[in-house]
Amino acid sequence: MWTSAFSRFARPALQRGTSATARRVLGARRWPGPATTPLPVCLSAVHARGQQTLGSAPLPVAPHSVRQARALDEERLMEVEWEDGGHSLYPFTWLRDNCPCPRCTLQSAQARMLLLTELDIHIGVDAVEVTNDNKVSIVWPDQHVSVFDTEWLKKRCFSPAARRAVQEELFLKRRYYWDSKLRIPTADFQEVLRDDKAALAWLVDLRRFGIVYLKGAPVEQGQVARLAERIGYLRLTFYGPTWQVQDKSQANNVAYTSGKLSLHSDYPALHFAPGVQFLHCINQAAQGGESEVVDGFHMAELLQSEDPEAFALLSQLHVDFTDTGTDYCDFMLQSKNRIIDVDRDGRVMRINFNNATRDSVLDAPLQQVQPFYRALRAFVDVMNRPENVVTYKMEPGDLVTFDNWRLLHGRRSYVSRPGRLRHLEGAYLDWDEVMSRLRILRKAVQENM
Repeated sequence: MWTSAFSRFARPALQRGTSATARRVLGARRWPGPATTPLPVCLSAVHARGQQTLGSAPLPVAPHSVRQARALDEERLMEVEWEDGGHSLYPFTWLRDNCPCPRCTLQSAQARMLLLTELDIHIGVDAVEVTNDNKVSIVWPDQHVSVFDTEWLKKRCFSPAARRAVQEELFLKRRYYWDSKLRIPTADFQEVLRDDKAALAWLVDLRRFGIVYLKGAPVEQGQVARLAERIGYLRLTFYGPTWQVQDKSQANNVAYTSGKLSLHSDYPALHFAPGVQFLHCINQAAQGGESEVVDGFHMAELLQSEDPEAFALLSQLHVDFTDTGTDYCDFMLQSKNRIIDVDRDGRVMRINFNNATRDSVLDAPLQQVQPFYRALRAFVDVMNRPENVVTYKMEPGDLVTFDNWRLLHGRRSYVSRPGRLRHLEGAYLDWDEVMSRLRILRKAVQENM
């Protein structure tokens, strides 16, 4: 059965304060807050056993009745007054652009057929009325008629609260930040493959926490590909559709040695690094080989709090990364990435850091070189604090899935012996296909409830 830590938190609890139990489970981490904050400010959930998970609970669906709708010709807006007393405003141009009729929208694909060259961006309206079946009908100056479903309109209200709500529904932007106290969410491999609710809960936890541990996979190659098929398809890279983490002579990657791997994200040498990584343990070393992970978003938050100058430099300077060799095919990669990638509001979106593939080329002014090393060392020191690192040891049949844009992962050195040669199989996916499958599963689960 699904035993995710996240499944112990219910939707109503997300709106309340932080309990002592929740702090123990999550390392007293918080939810990302308003877009106006420079970094996510978060709110922890309250421990609530036995209730629905956010992944399986249906989004609240309440019919929204329209009291009246009218055109504000001077402002070129339609105003809708709802029965609950709320008001929503919709620009005429946006309404005409999104007419749902068969002439303007390909129904089978829900794709717009109306050409932008045919859209009058200064359009007015002739009439607005509420129909008997609680829809809003608009007659345009050319007598074209658009009829809008009120639930559709309500969801697309332009108020800040409505916009935040729909973005959260579409992208699950909120995250649980954590430290060494995290109990990694865990799922059953076979259950995820066959049950939509389990698969949905897995992907929601993967998005919220950044890591989920699956147990019970067959101890043979090919299981990361099976799991990827549950979502869509694998991300092909220069290391192949899947890749084998083993000791290799003349290794073309430091992961293919038995030495310690420092905390890193995979593939910053690509401008668009894979978003999700799977690792399946087929055989574990006789000694050592423990895995280590930290929450990179939380580490960036700590760095910004403790050393804003270092955070600012690492979120502004584009650092060169390189990767050269031969595997699935030969490759010579070069990229420029900010180590802490932030959006326009200053929220952390991605961590790009791998010390092994950080290039000796540093495209920075001479006077910025020493400050860069100081900032990078400060970030690495935060990552390596024992109170921030979660350590676990994979056993044959264990499969870990994690957010490669968020987590930094590493490995302790190990010793292999004949019959105990360490072997992991890995694969990548991108967040676009993972989120696509999450939305499909959520819709299917809701329809079957």
